[in-house]
Amino acid sequence: MSGSDIPDLSPEGSPRRLVMLVGVDGSESSLRARAYAVGLARRSEAYLIMVYVRQLSTMTAFAPGPGTAAIEEAGDEVAAELRREMTLLAEEPGPPLDAELIECTGSPFQALNQIAAERRADAIIVGASKQAGHRFVGSLAVHLVRNAACPVTVVP
Repeated sequence: MSGSDIPDLSPEGSPRRLVMLVGVDGSESSLRARAYAVGLARRSEAYLIMVYVRQLSTMTAFAPGPGTAAIEEAGDEVAAELRREMTLLAEEPGPPLDAELIECTGSPFQALNQIAAERRADAIIVGASKQAGHRFVGSLAVHLVRNAACPVTVVP
């Protein structure tokens, strides 16, 4: 699906519909970012793209085994939960939510940037990282703020 495939509910001659992208991974901060993005998308009648990126661990690539199966199973559970929540969000009362969930594997930074470019996103929304190491090497949010081609909102 390309940026031109996004449903356009605006009247003829009006500006194209806003497209928002939110990164979700099942973490507490990403769920807060998703809640913020859902509310914003509903209020502004924007098209919302939720992106779940499974990260490939270098450990699983070089040492496949029972640990790899457990990591894949955990990823499957997160994806299934996100799909269930998408269904529930669509059924909630209030303004309608026009959204989709994209699941992919790889680098969250590269995936979010690529999908944002392909879909001509007007904004990217992500949760703030709570990991101590990110203070030194930078988090996904920091990398997006510095490099994304559209505005990035970081939800604490």
